[in-house]
Amino acid sequence: MGQSSISEVFDPAVAEHQVVINLLSAQRPPLEQIAEAMAAAITTGNNIVRCGNGGCAADAQHLAAGLVGRFRRERRALPSIALTTDTSMLTAIGNDCGYEHTSRRQVEALCVVGDVVVGISTSGNGRNVYVELESARNLGALTNAFTGEGGGTASEIAALTLRIPSQETPRIQEAHILCGRIWCDWIERCVCEHDSAQHALKSQ
Repeated sequence: MGQSSISEVFDPAVAEHQVVINLLSAQRPPLEQIAEAMAAAITTGNNIVRCGNGGCAADAQHLAAGLVGRFRRERRALPSIALTTDTSMLTAIGNDCGYEHTSRRQVEALCVVGDVVVGISTSGNGRNVYVELESARNLGALTNAFTGEGGGTASEIAALTLRIPSQETPRIQEAHILCGRIWCDWIERCVCEHDSAQHALKSQ
């Protein structure tokens, strides 16, 4: 393979990743606000709904699975949906209404007041993500955007935005997953504490 070395790719990628992760402390306020909103929604019986495109769609599925399944603790299944998994739904809506409406129609069908709806987009400019958040806001759900540092149009419509301090898609997505896993851990902890308190009350 010539004179190239894997270190030419590995070393810059790791260095860039470390810089972005170290800069995340500046995003602590929205990270904490989103964490509290998600935990409040779950403990009151509401849902967390996510969408994205490409790798962001995969991140939506990954993070939804961490709540419906488990993260660190044995506990009840928690309600979380990724709007990117049903191929029949996506292709039907895309064919009949246009791709930008694939998430909007599902939000209108599934979301209620008190749900948290998340649009994941490294640029913040995915049209379907914007339309999803707009519909969720109109329904009375709390809207969150996970973006890169620019925020894009998603940040203009979302109530809360986590802006990863990078313009590089791989680094943004790596940080989205880190933050998403932090939220999973926090939500689990809050739910376990809530459920233990409720069980104690019923036992009195």
